[in-house]
Amino acid sequence: MRGRKDCQTQMFYMIDVESRIRLDHPLRPLKVKVDEILRSMNSVFASAYSQTGRPSVPPERLLKALLLMALYSVRSERQLCERIDTDLLFRWFLDLSPEDPAFDPTVFTHNRPRLDEFGITGVFFDAVVKQAKDAGLCSDDHFSVDGTMIESLASMKSFRPKDEEESESSDSNSFQSRNPDVDFHGQKRSNETHASKTDPEAKLYRKGPGKPSQLAYLGHVLNENRNGLMMGVCVTEANGTAEKDAAIEMLDRHQCKYQQMPKTVGTDAGYDSGRFLLDLEERGIEPHVAMTSTQPADPDKAREDRKEKINARLRMKARQESVGYQLSQRARKKIEECFGWQKTIAGLAKSRWLGKWKLSQYFELSAAAYNLIRMIKLIAT
Repeated sequence: MRGRKDCQTQMFYMIDVESRIRLDHPLRPLKVKVDEILRSMNSVFASAYSQTGRPSVPPERLLKALLLMALYSVRSERQLCERIDTDLLFRWFLDLSPEDPAFDPTVFTHNRPRLDEFGITGVFFDAVVKQAKDAGLCSDDHFSVDGTMIESLASMKSFRPKDEEESESSDSNSFQSRNPDVDFHGQKRSNETHASKTDPEAKLYRKGPGKPSQLAYLGHVLNENRNGLMMGVCVTEANGTAEKDAAIEMLDRHQCKYQQMPKTVGTDAGYDSGRFLLDLEERGIEPHVAMTSTQPADPDKAREDRKEKINARLRMKARQESVGYQLSQRARKKIEECFGWQKTIAGLAKSRWLGKWKLSQYFELSAAAYNLIRMIKLIAT
């Protein structure tokens, strides 16, 4: 018998959202873990929000919404709110009933400074790491570190001389094009003389020889080598020493939080520096740094202030023959999987916000999302 469309609208509906989500859906175990972590952060939320005034959107709901943004490759907060309004799966994850209205995307704008002031996204990331450590999924001894370039949202046309005055209108009607034609040929531009008018913290940076210079930031990750979980993250300005400085900062922060310092740290050739090797050795860490093809200089012929750094590179060159170095370099490639997921799935190939602190928040949340996915898979096996 042919079925026919019923055009009569109903006045009341009975919808059990829980029954609409299949029992083996991958978000189910993730939701359990996220809710457990957010309950443990109740004191942090209590200190960040006043006890009086108009109630806000629960901060737990905002964090879970940003996790969905990373997990489902949602390209903007506006589109995220549209998905929340129409998608029962998103509503179920956020503990919204079908009749509840979705919040406005400006809620993220209003709450972002508060999240930054109290470091809430960082606390959430640390809580995820703690769960992984308590479950025995992390190595305490062998780590890797690396950095990646994150393109700024600012256009290259905004990279103007620092002493340039605001241009006057070009016609009598005060019309000024929002996207004027600009020719940079023959101009020498650098971070010393130029800055972006829309994102001053972004720096002109080139990833390598033959690559274009772009306005960018650098994202850094400290990884453990057993299962490739991220143990520390940060975002810095893009410059030639940022990777090494961030690596030392993340290692010191890790020791301060967990009273543990790794025994070995593997890196790529971008960290091949005598000063960096000495900094690791002073902390009792055995460097496993891939070296450039440059042969270390002869310390007997070098200046007195360079001898210590050259000897550190010679020790590193001798260490390359060990089995531990080879294993560390092989495990180091797991960190590229983290960057690949963050850039392709979480959408961090290019920043969606202006300013380093806004990018840092999402970088921490995307790292937490990646760790949660890995933890669920590892526990299931």
